[in-house]
Amino acid sequence: MIARSVIEVICYVLYDVDRNRIYRNRVRGGNNNTEKAAQERIADLHAMSVLSTYQDNLSQEMNTDRIVMGGILNNPSLTFNDRVRSVDFVLVWEAGKDDATTEEAYEHRRIFEQNLENEGLQLEKEAPEELYGLHFIKIHAPLAVLRDYSEVLKLRMPMKECSKIRKGARTNAILNAAMYMSKFSALKDVHEKTNSLIDKIDECWDNVMSKIRVDPALFPERKHRLTAIYSKDKEYLFDTSAECFWTPSIRSRIVQFILDRKKFSESANDDFAFGITRLISNNTYSAAYPLHDGDLKTPGSMRHLLYTEWASVSKCLKYQPLDYVKDYFGVKIGLYFAWLGFYTHMLIPASLVGLICVIYSAATVYSNKPSEDICNYNSTIKMCPQCDYYCDFWDLKTTCLQSRITYLFDNPTTVFFAIFMSFWAACFLELWKRYSAEMTHRWDLTGFDVYEEHPRPQYLARLAHVKRTQLNVVTGEREPMVPFWRMRLPAALMSFSVVALLILLALATVLGVVLYRMSLLGANFLRQQDNVLITYSPIMFTTATAASINLVFICIFNYIYQFLAEWLTEKELLRTQTEFDDSLTLKIYLLQFVNYYASIFYIAFFKGKFVGRPGDYVRFFGHRQEECSPGGCLLELSIQLAIIMIGKQFINTVVEMMMPYVLKWWNILRTIGRKKRIKSPLQWVKDFKLVDFGNMGLFPEYLEMVLQYGFVTIFVAAFPLAPLFALINNVLEMRLDAKKFLTCYRRPVPQRVSDIGVWYRILDSIGKLSIITNGFIIAFTSEFIPRLVYQFTNGSMDQYVNHTLTDFRISVLGNLTKSTYNETMCSYPGYWHYKDGDDYEHTNWYWHVMGARLAFVVVFENVVALVMIIVRWAIPDMSGELRDRIRREAYVINSFIMEETRARSQARRSPPGEDGDESNWNHLASLSGSDFDLAAHGDHQDIRDLSKHVVTQPPEGSPGPEHV
Repeated sequence: MIARSVIEVICYVLYDVDRNRIYRNRVRGGNNNTEKAAQERIADLHAMSVLSTYQDNLSQEMNTDRIVMGGILNNPSLTFNDRVRSVDFVLVWEAGKDDATTEEAYEHRRIFEQNLENEGLQLEKEAPEELYGLHFIKIHAPLAVLRDYSEVLKLRMPMKECSKIRKGARTNAILNAAMYMSKFSALKDVHEKTNSLIDKIDECWDNVMSKIRVDPALFPERKHRLTAIYSKDKEYLFDTSAECFWTPSIRSRIVQFILDRKKFSESANDDFAFGITRLISNNTYSAAYPLHDGDLKTPGSMRHLLYTEWASVSKCLKYQPLDYVKDYFGVKIGLYFAWLGFYTHMLIPASLVGLICVIYSAATVYSNKPSEDICNYNSTIKMCPQCDYYCDFWDLKTTCLQSRITYLFDNPTTVFFAIFMSFWAACFLELWKRYSAEMTHRWDLTGFDVYEEHPRPQYLARLAHVKRTQLNVVTGEREPMVPFWRMRLPAALMSFSVVALLILLALATVLGVVLYRMSLLGANFLRQQDNVLITYSPIMFTTATAASINLVFICIFNYIYQFLAEWLTEKELLRTQTEFDDSLTLKIYLLQFVNYYASIFYIAFFKGKFVGRPGDYVRFFGHRQEECSPGGCLLELSIQLAIIMIGKQFINTVVEMMMPYVLKWWNILRTIGRKKRIKSPLQWVKDFKLVDFGNMGLFPEYLEMVLQYGFVTIFVAAFPLAPLFALINNVLEMRLDAKKFLTCYRRPVPQRVSDIGVWYRILDSIGKLSIITNGFIIAFTSEFIPRLVYQFTNGSMDQYVNHTLTDFRISVLGNLTKSTYNETMCSYPGYWHYKDGDDYEHTNWYWHVMGARLAFVVVFENVVALVMIIVRWAIPDMSGELRDRIRREAYVINSFIMEETRARSQARRSPPGEDGDESNWNHLASLSGSDFDLAAHGDHQDIRDLSKHVVTQPPEGSPGPEHV
């Protein structure tokens, strides 16, 4: 292997030496035949050096092109009738709709389609008789349109291969050999095979991992290609001759950009008379969509390949072919599945640790002294009634099962798991940033700026009457300036007021559920049940039913919140689609946060904390407040978490899988009626029957996962099994989402984003909030601190249960029901002592425990915060290797652009052999970064002007610069 590496380096050095020699011959006017022969020799040397390492990179790189072209050949309906021009977009209108057949609708369609053709798009109309009045307009974007709008949208396109474009480059042979060795050298794999056991273990591990890795035969690994912002003036840098240089995703994106901005009315007064969205809302058109590249059941298309090898539930344990998902659906959906896959993988260690904690708790439940004392409690003094009028005195022994279940979630492992999950949350976010940087570079998103996005058409329409403009410092274009006092401030105040009102509505719902719990605890029918669990543990029954009711209200409010949030965000005049999505996300998540977590926060931090004592209860609307069981409220918190989290996931899964099919059925029913059916092999007809993806297509998916992340982190101390349930859900969710996107939805128009957007900031906020909540749950909701203080003081847990109970005189109680209990005292959980008459006060032990609780919160918060700081310091956002790679690629790209520009410039202005402007090019090495970028991207009118931007050595005797 060492000899092979040496041969590779020699070949690469020979290749570079010959290449530089050819460059000198070309500049000096060498013989053309000699140059041609030498170039052929260079190609041979290059093939020797590269093919010795690569394994058919060409076929791997062209795999997507092969599939795309195969899909077109297998499905002629993906092209125009000439079988040459591809169908890049489809518009549909229905003759059966009254709104679509008015004179105004016909006029709007005529003007709109005429404007599309004036822009250069090519249209072809179809109206098959068997489709009940459906009219289809197929759109094709020719090469001229693609070139123009690729430059307008500043698309990053792949550059030519180095073997094709670096024939005239002047590089250092030793540097090339070093770079070649650092990336491809077999020296990395050289090792002494002295331990056969390790080799066998590695081989077994590779065999196991090969079962879950992506099949390279179906999804060949992509070779990273250098990209640059497309420019027609620099088209010689790009491989435009490739069949799929402008992929279907890019084509549909360009057509969508045009459709969103073309007018459909000749009236100068209607500022909003533009865009396909407005025409669809007016029923002038019924749908607008790009086409899937084939049928689900017919091999030869990327859709079929993804459906069988990615969306299948049987493949749920395999890695995802993210590069191919990104190519088919676009960067935004690709990043969602990349994040979901990463999050799911990170749940594995959390699930294992949580499961181990629960198994340990279950194994030691019968050795827990407090719960066993409750089960063996034999005192003649019973517990005080839990409600007025109908509640009787009760025996503490009846809560034996409840105390043992509580121990599963309230034991010493709870503290360890809470600290571990805080550490896990910090690692998750830092490792995601690192992984996201890799994906961003891999998908050519590095350096993407939201201000490079074009303004939303709706934004420009609402500001059409605004005369004042401002300069966009990124794009260099003037844009309308939003009046602050007249438009932006009123919209912001209205948005804030409505969101605050909706939050109060959610809190009112929680208050109603709390009143239901209070009233149900005092209801007489609970005492008349034959079920012992209901009769003697009404708190558990009440908690379960209240959580179910709360879940129903949560699901109802979800739809109300989403509709109002979209309406409010539209009023805020946000410039780009990214800003719009981020603002909408914050609103809906804030409302959903209150909707989902308000009842859980109530149980965790308020229930049972301000109930008072027998004879002096704190009442709320005339009802006694709810009390926690003798073991605390942690079990009720766990029940609430389990019902809402698992129930929400189950309901969301059912709704997500059923709703697209229902909408698909309703779309067909609304179009052609109940007794008619559409059967057509044409792809543009099949896709019409699918559901529109829309701008909010990914929002419910992200929202579901981020809410789940809140359950996994914010309240994990009360429910250690939350990561396990989340893992099981996500493994299925990933494939079900993929299947849903491929089978039920029309193909979405790809969107360019740099990351997961505002969701990362929400996840970061949740991680910080989880430190606070878990610390307070352990300190104030669980019994961990009282037990710890008692054991530290007494050395054992003997008589701990009796220590936590206080005996009250029955005479202080009021509103008692008839009872056979004849004692004068009853027990009540808490640290109280008799003061005078009917007055009781907290004991000193209560204040000791309270001080210990507060001290634990302070220590816990600081320790965990310190651990998170160390984690963030230890894990950089970007690996050093990736940072060097990005710098190297930027240098190579700029160098290549300059070399090609130089060669073309010299060929235009100097005959062979002349080297008059050579001195100007010697200044390139001293150019500043901004001037170098300007030169690299051709912003100088002439390359000779570069010398004007370079500070050279002044002639002798001349005065120095004034600023020195």
